[in-house]
Amino acid sequence: MIFDKLKKLDIMFDSPELDCPPVFSSGDVVSGKVVLELSAEIKVESLKLHAEGFAKVHWTESRSAGSSTAYTQNYSDEVEYLNRREVLLQADNGELTVLSAGRHEYPFSFQLPEETLVTSFEGKHGSIRYWVKVKLHRPWATVKKIKKEFTVIEPIDINTPSLLAPQAGTKEKMARIWYRNCGQVSITAKIDRKGYTPGEVIPVFAEFDNSTSRSVMPKAYITQTQTFIARGTMKQKRAVVATLCGDIVGARRRETWHGRAIKIPPVGPSILQCRIIKVEYMLRVCVDVPGTSKLSLELPLVMGTIPLHPFGSRTSSVSSQYSVNMEWLRMAIPEQPEPPPDYSSVVSDEEAVQNSTAVQNSTAVQPEEDLSGVQECSLMACVQEFRLRPPPVYSEVDPNPQPITMRPRCMTC
Repeated sequence: MIFDKLKKLDIMFDSPELDCPPVFSSGDVVSGKVVLELSAEIKVESLKLHAEGFAKVHWTESRSAGSSTAYTQNYSDEVEYLNRREVLLQADNGELTVLSAGRHEYPFSFQLPEETLVTSFEGKHGSIRYWVKVKLHRPWATVKKIKKEFTVIEPIDINTPSLLAPQAGTKEKMARIWYRNCGQVSITAKIDRKGYTPGEVIPVFAEFDNSTSRSVMPKAYITQTQTFIARGTMKQKRAVVATLCGDIVGARRRETWHGRAIKIPPVGPSILQCRIIKVEYMLRVCVDVPGTSKLSLELPLVMGTIPLHPFGSRTSSVSSQYSVNMEWLRMAIPEQPEPPPDYSSVVSDEEAVQNSTAVQNSTAVQPEEDLSGVQECSLMACVQEFRLRPPPVYSEVDPNPQPITMRPRCMTC
């Protein structure tokens, strides 16, 4: 049968390294070859290639009208980023092409759009994908299809003034038991810049002033928010990707963090330029206030792909100089980190209600029920832990002090 004559139909991208899929960005040339392996001679009408790239979102919500009537509302939208077609094999006069038994290779090459693309992404309610699809048309036979995806990473250079600017803030709250004020708790926090790359360590400088009669526990979290937008409605999924716990601050005491380190795990870069999908990060410095909701201070973060230049900023942390390039996509995990806590444990019920109300004022928001875990099945789900670890965080206190010998003072001085 004719189906048995086609042993193999495959798409092979040109890659500088074997067994490693290539990574592209806007303006790059995507090249490769389509391979046909035949066990016998066949006749071919055409061999066509179609390159596509889309951002798509979709989710459903159940609605009830009255006591017995219910219906399902669908939300979906898409944005096209790539659409290229190329004919690899087809006779000019419309006749059939006869291919002999054996291996046949057909090279292809096309350029990605010069305008900014969006980084590949996989989420629960949407995705950003790029692929090449090949169709083999033969007479009296079904169309043979094959599809292979490729990765696009749009560079985010953190060596820009806006991402090198320090981020700081102050927040305070009055603790109450029933209707009686029990003192005030305040947070002042600062980080050296806004832009970081995965694997870096963020030194957190903070001061916690506890004027209450109870002890409080300061903490810091890196959170990720995935936002999916369709038909004027948003669906969000939040997750905690890294944590930092401080020492207990006693009643009417003050605690200071002199560059406490919180390491960024292997997460995908920020996605800020897509109309229907956004991936944003935040550093939350917070304390549990007795008798009231959690006090939380938010500092925005941008996860980039181009690390800090070794001497690009005098205020940058030492550890940031040991960031690596995008080869971190292919590195192996040396150890399994401890999973972060649920997002619900970071944000209090009061804050969650306030956040939902604020978003609902501009558009309807449906909060995601599952708010735990690290970014779900993003392009970087295969991103592995860095092999190059940053040096220890600088400490102003010598952990191994040497005894100081006092020289006797001259009486004539």
